[in-house]
Amino acid sequence: MSPFVAVSTSIGPPPPASQGATEGAARPAESRYGDPVDDARARELLTAERERIERALSRLGHQDDSEPADEFDPANLASDLYQDEFNEGLAEDLRGQLEAVERAEERLAAGTYGLSIESGQPIPDERLEILPAAELTADEERAHKER
Repeated sequence: MSPFVAVSTSIGPPPPASQGATEGAARPAESRYGDPVDDARARELLTAERERIERALSRLGHQDDSEPADEFDPANLASDLYQDEFNEGLAEDLRGQLEAVERAEERLAAGTYGLSIESGQPIPDERLEILPAAELTADEERAHKER
């Protein structure tokens, strides 16, 4: 008896469609995106994102590393300078994220939340759940990064 198990690697037709689906029926293009998230869920996502960003911003700043202050020790000075510069860059990024949340809140108030600011196409719910302030579809964002 062989210790190996036979595994089929052939690529065949997809599994049968779920019950009630018409075989071979084309789905409309917009159904692949689903409906935009409802306003209550959008507010919940944006509020949680705003709170996350504000908490992160409040934790930034110069933090004592518990080492004795030695103004003549270049290693201590360099370490402190590096951390301060790193925190400033992080704060700048977080402020940009907060601005994106504010723009998303404005789109929610205007009734355009969940739609791409570039094409007007719906942004998939899955993307909005992960990136509540998303302004573009994943394909559009990818195209922008390639430029």
